[in-house]
Amino acid sequence: MNATDTLRLAVLSSVRAIGPAERRTLFDRATSIDPVTRDRTAAIVERVRRHGDDALCALARELDGVELAVLEVPRERQREALERLDPELRRALERAAANIEAAHRASVPRAVEVETQPGVVVGRRPDPLARVGVYAPGRRAAYPSSVLMGAVPARVAGVAEVILCSPPQADGLPSEVVLAAARLAGVDRVFAVGGAGAIAAMAYGTASIPRVDRIVGPGNAYVAEAKLQVSGTVAIDSPAGPTELLVIADESADPARIAREMLAQAEHDPRASVVAVVIGAGVAAHLVAALESALEAQVRLPIIIEALASRGGVLVAADLDEAVRFANEYAPEHLLLALAAPDRALARIRNAGTVFLGESSSVVFGDYMTGANHVLPTGGLARSWSGLSVLDFVRWTTWQRISPAAAECLADDVGTVADAEGLPAHAAAARAWRSGGAR
Repeated sequence: MNATDTLRLAVLSSVRAIGPAERRTLFDRATSIDPVTRDRTAAIVERVRRHGDDALCALARELDGVELAVLEVPRERQREALERLDPELRRALERAAANIEAAHRASVPRAVEVETQPGVVVGRRPDPLARVGVYAPGRRAAYPSSVLMGAVPARVAGVAEVILCSPPQADGLPSEVVLAAARLAGVDRVFAVGGAGAIAAMAYGTASIPRVDRIVGPGNAYVAEAKLQVSGTVAIDSPAGPTELLVIADESADPARIAREMLAQAEHDPRASVVAVVIGAGVAAHLVAALESALEAQVRLPIIIEALASRGGVLVAADLDEAVRFANEYAPEHLLLALAAPDRALARIRNAGTVFLGESSSVVFGDYMTGANHVLPTGGLARSWSGLSVLDFVRWTTWQRISPAAAECLADDVGTVADAEGLPAHAAAARAWRSGGAR
């Protein structure tokens, strides 16, 4: 079977013709961890919780093949890595960091106070978290962009201390590009620790690694599972799974460009979900031809083929209404509106991690450079989760102020509700404020 034959397995005729089996394939995208991975992760988490740094050093020997004398990376190594960075790459990362800061600074929350009735004031204030942990992969691939996406918004939100964990390379240090990105993003401390052990260390704390208030950042199946297992102890970003792209395209779209967008996301992971809903059968035929034409030139062809064959598709919608209904039900991580009038469709989109308006708004620009955060909900969780933002790095303090006159005004109604709930002491405390208040 060649690449074209495999691609055709993923092409469906129309949105309305999706059968039960295809529907399960498209919509059941929840990240499921096999029992072996779950148990191994639990064992690592418990090992680090009990034995701290000793467990982390042992895991580095067993999993990374490195002997670590210390876990923390000296700050000067960050500076040296940035100085050694290729100038073109440094310029690009600096531009990305500036855009991320600008985009996130625009949504920094402010304190609010409202008088709900005379003499009753309720207020709410955002307080930055004290310490945040960012995880950066580094064994098979290093992602400096993810370091920026986690650390820069934390800094914008006013987090007092940002730490980063990333697996050691053969020299016992994280990837040079990760260290350079950490310096650019203003990370305070870096630790050469990876995998589930790093997540456990940040969740529970060790002699070297301080306990954090939230953990963010991508990782492999063990990292994702570890984050879920410690989520009762520490806040995490949204549960992460393989990347997702849904494209809605009409006759104005260039099939070759849409094909490139689909292939770019499919090369991430063999479990990536890449679907196009096109308005008109003719548009669909041109898109399929463009995909077939571009396949053989792909360096990561086996990954792309598996992704397209397992969770890919080109569907035909009767009209924009049908396409939008599908998108809101599908709830993708990335939604590209390759339409003649994308803004009109945007008003009707409710469930998507992030939306790209028009085919020139390439998803890869959002992955790296626009400033919007690329840490986004997957697996249909965009129905209820949002992408990472400054709001993830604050907690809210609420206050209430009630004047004596307002207390007297509230007393009877509060007592009535307390009686209905069978709480007589509550009722008595409220009614004591009638006629001048309690003494």
